[in-house]
Amino acid sequence: MATLKEQLWDPVAGFGVTFRTMFRKVVTEQYPEQKEPTAPRFHGRHQLNRWPDGLEKCVGCELCAWACPADAIYVEGASNTEDDRFSPGERYGRVYQINYLRCILCGLCIEACPTRALTMTNEYELADNNRADLIYEKQDLLAPLLPGMEQPPHPMRLGADEGDYYRGTLRRQDPQEPQGGTES
Repeated sequence: MATLKEQLWDPVAGFGVTFRTMFRKVVTEQYPEQKEPTAPRFHGRHQLNRWPDGLEKCVGCELCAWACPADAIYVEGASNTEDDRFSPGERYGRVYQINYLRCILCGLCIEACPTRALTMTNEYELADNNRADLIYEKQDLLAPLLPGMEQPPHPMRLGADEGDYYRGTLRRQDPQEPQGGTES
């Protein structure tokens, strides 16, 4: 048998939340017209980055695909040749796909990338009415060419010695140091 408290007080207390929110001012989001900025470290759509000369940073190592817990990334590497060079390494990502139907935007692929080729942008509008359009191909993920960049394939253009810029061994000369090095 129900007590007096259960019969009278519990229904009134349950409606307390409803009564409290009935008199608050309504907050209306103007989402499609006015987009709010995201947090600086927001994990949104992926982007495949390029070197300043336009070559792709992705070397087709497939570490991002191995690190993905949702198995949303598919990478197929191929070898560069002197005539067809897409990245400064021996290989490049010939096929690169991210399935946003599976992706959980966790960022583990970003951490696994040894060349910082894959980053995440602040773009969050990934909805679509067609499932096939949510599988992003390499051309959808590549960063746009900026002024001064050349569409690959082309030979490496950065660094005095072959690959110094790309390997990170190119050093800036100290302005205090004489041109001929140190004299003894």
